Amino acid sequence: MEIPKIPYTGKIKEIALGLGSKTVTVGGENVYPFHLFEGQMPHPPKIVMEVYDAPPEDWPETALEPFKDVVQDPVAWAKKCINEYGAKMICLQLSSTDPNGKNRPSEEAAEIAKRVAGAIDVPLIVWGCGNDEKDADTLRRVAELCAGKNLILGPVGEKNYKQIGAGAIAYKHTLIASSPIDVNLAKQLNVLLGNLGVPDAQIIVDPTTGGLGYGIEYTYSVIERDRMAALTQQDERLQFPILCNMAKEVWKTKEAKTKTEDAPLLGDARKRGILIEAITGVVLLMAGADILVMRHPEAIKLVQEMISELTTN
Repeated sequence: MEIPKIPYTGKIKEIALGLGSKTVTVGGENVYPFHLFEGQMPHPPKIVMEVYDAPPEDWPETALEPFKDVVQDPVAWAKKCINEYGAKMICLQLSSTDPNGKNRPSEEAAEIAKRVAGAIDVPLIVWGCGNDEKDADTLRRVAELCAGKNLILGPVGEKNYKQIGAGAIAYKHTLIASSPIDVNLAKQLNVLLGNLGVPDAQIIVDPTTGGLGYGIEYTYSVIERDRMAALTQQDERLQFPILCNMAKEVWKTKEAKTKTEDAPLLGDARKRGILIEAITGVVLLMAGADILVMRHPEAIKLVQEMISELTTN
């Protein structure tokens, strides 16, 4: 029996992240996720370990335990992820800049980003707080302080793409185009960045995601439609690698945070949290994600094993 095959006519752009020998390339696939019987995925999906610019105050014990000795120092935290857990990429979450939280000045946050970027040799994602105005100021300063390091800056939205985009062009960084779970808005933002002058080789797409049971089905549908348009309809403004900043969405849910004694019917809290993160990652990879931002080393190991098994001939 001959297996029916889809005639793909498009290809996801290859994007090089970072510098030197530790450069990571993502994208390049010309098939649906893991359909290696129909085409190629030259660069398997990548997992990024996250680091925070300030000690997290609301993490469950399961998530905090692997990093409790380094949460006071983002540089030490990043180095531990690389040296002890084998991280190939780091995502620095500038959560303390949130105006509704600690409201750390943009100048201080940019200095932290510079220190982390200078201390590691793997690609670095710098993720703002999600406030359009504050991120525009913060990420613009990060771009300038870390000129030429090819950082990956995000989230970049329709309200601040001009300010952040100008910095990315001037100082040679990659941008994460973030839109709220809508394939048309994702395409529109990619068009705007292109019109601004951001090269295609400096754009990654963030469709926004929820954790398992918290809207992930919407994200799955949007990523799926994005990939259909990119690979079978030759929509060039959707042919970009996809990143999902998923860890923070997973570990803020009540199912991941509730202690075993408070909800014995949910089972062991440690195992539960790790499995929720791992399953969320697998779902997003099956949809078409190229990069996952994850937290717990054991969840990362489970997902990495799945990637290896599906991409090894």
